[in-house]
Amino acid sequence: MAVPPDRAEVVAMLSGFGDRATGEVGESLDSLELTWLIAQVEQRYGVELDLSDEVFAGMATVTGAVDTLAKVLPGADGHG
Repeated sequence: MAVPPDRAEVVAMLSGFGDRATGEVGESLDSLELTWLIAQVEQRYGVELDLSDEVFAGMATVTGAVDTLAKVLPGADGHG
């Protein structure tokens, strides 16, 4: 069972987009950052996430992304 990424891990993955320091990652995520994050999570966890528009929209912030990933990753929160 995979443990979903915590906030620090999500920020670390996002810092790879544009080769930024983790401190340069803001709370709000644009669509390109979010697409990058989802690709990184899929690669790291070996899954394909099929997210609805509503779920995707809920990931517009780092906090929202952390919370959503905790719910949708297989093995997390009773899923999978």
